[in-house]
Amino acid sequence: MRFQWNFLLGLFFSLIVAIFAVVNVESVSVNYLIGYANIPLILIILGSALVGGLVVGLFGVLRQYRLQRMVKTLEKELEGVKSTSVGENVSDS
Repeated sequence: MRFQWNFLLGLFFSLIVAIFAVVNVESVSVNYLIGYANIPLILIILGSALVGGLVVGLFGVLRQYRLQRMVKTLEKELEGVKSTSVGENVSDS
């Protein structure tokens, strides 16, 4: 259910950004370090939203990878503790 709400929220945000970008179609001057360029504002808005989404997605993927690695490490540690405690219980009997 949470995925569905996140998907709908993302879709709504994308729609708002698209409407905002379509309304702003005039050309603007962009100052790069090496010069200037006239680019339609719609491309700047959509490009910024795309780059922002990619950065957030990359951080999410990295966080998920770290969490999965931590889970695997903790599962191995738990198995080691279980096997050690089972071995101690058998030898105590």
